[in-house]
Amino acid sequence: MKRIKLLSVFLISAAMLLAGCGSSSSSSDVSSSSAASGHSVAKDGADMQTNDKTMPTRKPMEGGTKINMYFGDKVIPGVLNDSETAKALIAKLPYTQKVHRYSHDFCGVTQELPYNKSEEHYGWLNGDIDYATDAPYFTILFEDEDLSEKYGNQVNIGVITCPLKEISSLEGDYEVRIELAE
Repeated sequence: MKRIKLLSVFLISAAMLLAGCGSSSSSSDVSSSSAASGHSVAKDGADMQTNDKTMPTRKPMEGGTKINMYFGDKVIPGVLNDSETAKALIAKLPYTQKVHRYSHDFCGVTQELPYNKSEEHYGWLNGDIDYATDAPYFTILFEDEDLSEKYGNQVNIGVITCPLKEISSLEGDYEVRIELAE
């Protein structure tokens, strides 16, 4: 009986930890506009395109580091920026990251990476590759940017460079291999 209680506590704790990646919780308990409360948000200062909703909102950084992320046989290309966090990830490449599909992202607990507190923000733009500082999480976000400002502790490290459907159509768990693109 004691083992069952311990297992139950562990499973509940694990579910709560993973809920930080991509949950479907209601935003009624959180302000719908973090910008109004003085927090930095993903779109602040971002170079964005808004004409083609099938593509990532954030434009890739010119001169950024091109990567390929292998979800099994499916390759998702991206570009990492020049943030301290992205540079730390680049130094680890090639790197394998376990992720799980959630409602609006693929996300997984990762190794802690350095980050500048000034780059931390609320929300994301569709197509963003982010590092969440509160767990730490590696996450690739592909939808719900309009609802995202309730999620804090995000540092943008890059963006995918293919249609959003390429990643949003995938399901399940993956061990994603991240490599420099040639």
